Amino acid sequence: MSKLYFTQDHEWIRVDGEIATVGITEYAQDQLGDMVFVGAPDIGSAMSAGDVAVVVESVKAASDVYSPIDGEIVEVNEQLSSAPDLLNRSPETDGWLWKMKIANTAQLEGLMDAVGYKSHIA
Repeated sequence: MSKLYFTQDHEWIRVDGEIATVGITEYAQDQLGDMVFVGAPDIGSAMSAGDVAVVVESVKAASDVYSPIDGEIVEVNEQLSSAPDLLNRSPETDGWLWKMKIANTAQLEGLMDAVGYKSHIA
């Protein structure tokens, strides 16, 4: 059973065992507008919480996407390089950005659940 968390910077993180899938929230993509480019981190690179992992560019602006926790990049969503609008159509499912092996599960305790995130964006 996966568990879903959110950051104050509008990333979501879905945890399945020791692997976390990361993306941006519906709210974030709505604020950014139509995506025209989505970068990808290098597989095998180590990330610390707060590191810039990806840059996404929309018709409005370029925006950094931060790693919510420490870990190692194990997979990137290759579909986004040719179809960046997938991030607009399905930001919290098919439009995921990267997967990482979690280095420190205790960091998850500092993130918000869905109720907390809804309060944060209200």
